[in-house]
Amino acid sequence: MRKLQTQGVHHITLTGADRQTSIDFWEGVLGMPFIFDQPNLDNPDEGHLYFDPGDGRLITVFTNEKRTPDPRRTPTDPGCVHHLAFNMSKATWDQAVKRLDERGIKHSGPKDRGFMDSIYFKDPMGLLIELASYRFEPPVGCTHADVMIEAHRIRVDRGDYNIAQEHLADAIELLVTRRQQTLSGDRSPRNPY
Repeated sequence: MRKLQTQGVHHITLTGADRQTSIDFWEGVLGMPFIFDQPNLDNPDEGHLYFDPGDGRLITVFTNEKRTPDPRRTPTDPGCVHHLAFNMSKATWDQAVKRLDERGIKHSGPKDRGFMDSIYFKDPMGLLIELASYRFEPPVGCTHADVMIEAHRIRVDRGDYNIAQEHLADAIELLVTRRQQTLSGDRSPRNPY
């Protein structure tokens, strides 16, 4: 028996309301370029809109001109999508509350997640959207996931409740030590003063 190894998210498809509501939200609020438009090949009564969330992957939306936005919270039963989280730079994330407030969009306000900061709000169809900003940059050649797994191991070894910035900093130092060669025979911390 062998795995079916994935290599990233190809796309996520959502059921939207009408075409213009979808464009206005995904491109007009979240800034995702509207890059492709065709019929839903499995349902001729629907459109299929494609948006780029910023990493070249795709968020796609099935639209139907007979559907209207329904802001009631989407189900969170087992098997349902709880929320979608989108990465933002710290500079943009710092403007999120102001920009959501300017539009009259209700939101959670900033949430401290230890390794990232988050703000939550609903799309026009009631799906919870998270705007997330990491509190760290991974070392060159590493991913955010590389840092997270090492920070998790450090946190567990220390018996701490959740990942904090200290765990992240120590994980980054560990990854640099592993990945980057040095001419020094001793890489331990020293005091030159």
